Amino acid sequence: MMKQRIAVLGAGPMGLAVAYQLVKEGYQPVIFEADDRVGGMTATFDFNGLSIERFYHFHCTSDKAFLKVLNELGIADKMNWVETKMGYWFLRQVQPWGNPIALLKFKGLSLVAKIRYGLHAFLATKRKRENWHSLDDIEASGWIKRWVGKEAYDILWKRLFDYKFYDYANNLSAAWIWSRIRRIGSSRYNIFHEKLGYLDGGSETLLQEMKTYIEQNGGEFRLSCPVSKVKMSGLSVNGVIVNGHLEVFEKVVSTIPLTYVPKLMPDLPVELLNKFSSIKSIAVVCVIVKLKRPLTENFWLNINDSDMDIPGLVEYTNLRPLKDHIVYVPFYMPGEHPKYSESDQVFLDKVKKYLKNINKELNDDDFIDIRANRYRYAQPICPPKFLDNLPPVELPVKGLWVADTSYYYPEDRGISESIDFGRMIGKKVSSDG
Repeated sequence: MMKQRIAVLGAGPMGLAVAYQLVKEGYQPVIFEADDRVGGMTATFDFNGLSIERFYHFHCTSDKAFLKVLNELGIADKMNWVETKMGYWFLRQVQPWGNPIALLKFKGLSLVAKIRYGLHAFLATKRKRENWHSLDDIEASGWIKRWVGKEAYDILWKRLFDYKFYDYANNLSAAWIWSRIRRIGSSRYNIFHEKLGYLDGGSETLLQEMKTYIEQNGGEFRLSCPVSKVKMSGLSVNGVIVNGHLEVFEKVVSTIPLTYVPKLMPDLPVELLNKFSSIKSIAVVCVIVKLKRPLTENFWLNINDSDMDIPGLVEYTNLRPLKDHIVYVPFYMPGEHPKYSESDQVFLDKVKKYLKNINKELNDDDFIDIRANRYRYAQPICPPKFLDNLPPVELPVKGLWVADTSYYYPEDRGISESIDFGRMIGKKVSSDG
């Protein structure tokens, strides 16, 4: 008996998870990907002889869907858990961060502000995952400020909001911000220590195992093969247009950024097109640096410095050991912001300057290589009641499902969330008959 072919648009973690579940359910997914490789934001590139993700990733002990698929693929033994440290660059010095002692010793913050900040972080971490709805219609910066006070907000939070969200900084969902606090907090195995994880070989290990499993069970990948249109007849899917030709499919699952949906599916009802068009996204220019020596001892370094227009940086090799020292420095901004159109060199020059300010021992000879990777639709901007304004995943067109990382709300985008949601969509498509 012939397996039913189903088109899956996008080979990021969610698209891979959809296809993975579909082959398990007995279908033949055909995955169309515009890039020349699988992975989306988790894809790797050749960084001067080192195969590494274009954008940083880490795993928390709460990433159940991710850990489950590792077990299913037989690669759970490639998972490593490491005690990591956080720091805060403030008052032109690296200060320890992320535990009660570090908070009490933190320079530049009053005792009252420290107590209020610590209480808020503790209660946010202890709030159960399913109890997010009461925060759904609350604006995040005001919510945090009411808890921690103006002093702690201005020193510890304001620049994180301003240098990631810019004009959107004061219209974000408290539920969305809370989920980010909770995810990191839940990776602490006690109040003084945090534990994060990495895979041997990085995300590429999982991506290739999923790709191989899908292909061995009847799936097919079409890389460097963007779909230009999803063809519809009335309220039913006919197939997809690829390279000017129609490929017939009765079912299509799109996991590409929602911003592309109106162009790809212009025959959808106008009210749906308007909803998809209204979703705003943060872009990222992520500079990755290869150094001869470490920058700090921290995996994550928050930054509050009037001379640095970044909310923080990630020293990846303080999680996953490599021969050289790898630092990711992400510049987030709305894609329409003028800064996003600046040349890569502008960002590379800034990063060299910033890193040499943080570690005065660094000199130009310590920089082995430095690159910039860009992603226009890195993350949705989630205002209060964000989910209420999203179209349903199963659209009112027979055989059509659409989702991207927006649908994880209030969870932040992540590999585990992508796998969980993608597999759920795969089951829905299968149950549709």
